[in-house]
Amino acid sequence: MKIHSLFNDKKAVLSFEVFPPKKDSPIESVYGKLEEICALKPDFISVTYGAGGSGAHSRTCEIASKIKHDFHVESVAHLTCVNSTKQMIDDILEDFKQNGIENILALRGDHVDGIEPQNDFHYASELCAYIKSKGDFDIAAACYPEVHVDAKSEVEDILNLKKKVDAGAQHLISQLFFDNEHFYRFLQRAQIAGVNVPIEAGIMPVTNKKQIERMVSLCGASLPPKFVKMMQKYESKPEALRDAGIAYAVEQIVDLLANGVDGIHLYTMNNPYVAEKITRAVENLL
Repeated sequence: MKIHSLFNDKKAVLSFEVFPPKKDSPIESVYGKLEEICALKPDFISVTYGAGGSGAHSRTCEIASKIKHDFHVESVAHLTCVNSTKQMIDDILEDFKQNGIENILALRGDHVDGIEPQNDFHYASELCAYIKSKGDFDIAAACYPEVHVDAKSEVEDILNLKKKVDAGAQHLISQLFFDNEHFYRFLQRAQIAGVNVPIEAGIMPVTNKKQIERMVSLCGASLPPKFVKMMQKYESKPEALRDAGIAYAVEQIVDLLANGVDGIHLYTMNNPYVAEKITRAVENLL
C-alpha cells in the first residue's frame, strides 16, 4: 500500500518511528518490542537507517519487511544518500523491491566519521528525483518546523523543501518540536511556497533527559520554558519524567488534531509502553 493514499481520508494519520538495534546486538533483540508496538495498529511504521557503512541498509530492510509481512502494518524504510553512490542506491532499491517495500523516506543523511563521502548525491531532493526515476515507490521526505540547521534562512529552507516536493516527495514528516506554534508558522510558510502535500507533525515524548538534549542539539529544536521546568523538576525521577513527558506529548497532539493537522508521527524510541499510553489517550480523536 502506498502511504500517500492514507491521507485521502479525512481522518488524521497516526504513524510511528522505530530503529534497528546497534550493530553488536542481534536483530531479533527488537522483535518483541516491535510486535507490541505493531499491535497498536498505527497507519504505518517507519524504520530508521543505519549510520552508513557497508550493508547499513540491511537491518532497515529486514525490520521494515518483518513489520509489513509478519506484523501486518505498512512500513516505510528510511534511506540516506550523502554517503552512497548511485550504484549503492540501485542495490538498496532492488533489495527493497525484493522484500515488498513500497514506501521510502528519502533523506540526505549526515556525514559519518571514518566513511568517505560520495559525490553522487548532495541533497535529499536529488535522492527523491532518483528514486522516482527508478520505480514505483511512494516517496516521503523530512521537513523542519524550526528550520534545518544547515539552512541560512527560513526562506532558503522552505525553497529547499519545495525542491523535494517538486522532485517527487508525496508527503512530509516533520522533525520533532516542542512548541506547536513553530509548526503552525511552518505550515503557513509551506502553503505560501506552494508545498501542497500532506505534512505529518513529528512528536517525541520525553523519556530521558539526556536523550532529549542530544536530539535537540542535533536538530536545533527549541525548548519552551514549561518544557524545561518539567525536565528540571522530574529529571531525578525517571518514572515521573516519563509520565510527565507522555502527558506533554498528549497535550501537543490534542492541540494539533484540534487544528486539523494531516497526521501525527510519533518517535517511539522503541518503547511500547510510551507508544501505547499515547495511542490510547488520542485514538478517539483521530
